[in-house]
Order: sequence, then structure tokens, then C-alpha cells
Amino acid sequence: MDKLISMANQYVKESDWKVIAAIKMCLLSLGVMFGMAVPKKNKNIVFTFCLPVFMITYVPLIMKLFKIAKENEK
Repeated sequence: MDKLISMANQYVKESDWKVIAAIKMCLLSLGVMFGMAVPKKNKNIVFTFCLPVFMITYVPLIMKLFKIAKENEK
């Protein structure tokens, strides 16, 4: 657990405001997708917008996390 917390701290230290904003957008779109409290006929519209936002923000964030994890293994 300490290793995971250490990696998270290093991730934040190496990040600028753009990365933090991407994390927030990623979590926002994920939350909207999971908690869609919209009428059934509009769920597809909301999901169609949120899924690409989530994927566009999630992939680079995870790539950076994997890079940090690989550096910590050395």
C-alpha cells in the first residue's frame, strides 16, 4: 500500500495543472456514465458524449502512471 501511495505522490508532483484538469474531466465523465439519472431516451446521448471524453483523458493518464510504476521498479 505504501508503494501505491508513493507512486500517487510522485504522479502528482510530476503533473501540471493540465494533467490535474484531465484527471478531473476523466472522473467527471466516468461519474456521469455510471450515475446517469436522465430519462431512458436521453441516456444514449449522454453516454455517447461521456465515453469519448473518458477514453481521451484516461489513456494518457494511465500511460503516465505505468511509466512512473516502471521507474519505481528499477
